[in-house]
Amino acid sequence: MTEAPLPDDESLTTQGYTAQENAGQILLIACGALAREILDLKTRNGWDHMALTCLPAILHVHPERITQAVEDAVAKHRDNYDRIYVVYADCGTGGLLQQACARLGVEMVKGPHCYSFFEGNEAFAAHSEDETTAFYLTDFLARQFDAFVWKPLGLDRHPELRDMYFGNYTKLVYQAQTDDPELTRRAKDCAEKMGLSFERRMTRYGDLETTLADWATRD
Repeated sequence: MTEAPLPDDESLTTQGYTAQENAGQILLIACGALAREILDLKTRNGWDHMALTCLPAILHVHPERITQAVEDAVAKHRDNYDRIYVVYADCGTGGLLQQACARLGVEMVKGPHCYSFFEGNEAFAAHSEDETTAFYLTDFLARQFDAFVWKPLGLDRHPELRDMYFGNYTKLVYQAQTDDPELTRRAKDCAEKMGLSFERRMTRYGDLETTLADWATRD
């Protein structure tokens, strides 16, 4: 299957991504914030039997909408694929997405959010209590910080509210999926903008990669 050209980050945020609508063995229904990582893994590993469609990443600003959007996507594509997997963690749905996936008979990525599975759920859980004042960024969020954080909070119009929103945080942890100096610079700028100290943590793809590898090789 030939993938559709990957749109820019703004399109992934507001519109999502859909590969060519060819029936196949496996469909991944994912968050638009994960499109680049999933396509990279598919290409590097030759997982041509896995198709990809992504919902708009901006759904994370309204997590109460994620579950229904995933259910609708499963219903839309179910007849065209042998298996469907959901590439979302809980993502603020309070367990509702997991309940929906169980009801629909589809498997989803384990973990509370992408920060956890990028680092590895076990590793993240081991130090999560020590990082209750950490604010996390991924590669995608380093590129789309204004769209997901600054503008939704109104800080582009009222920057004086910064400390009200971020006063309980002490540091920004940039979980780097790629070794990109430009993204590191952007993440540092985000930390400075928020008034937080900065830590870069090279996570690569973590449990996202191992989960997709498991799904790709199942009989």
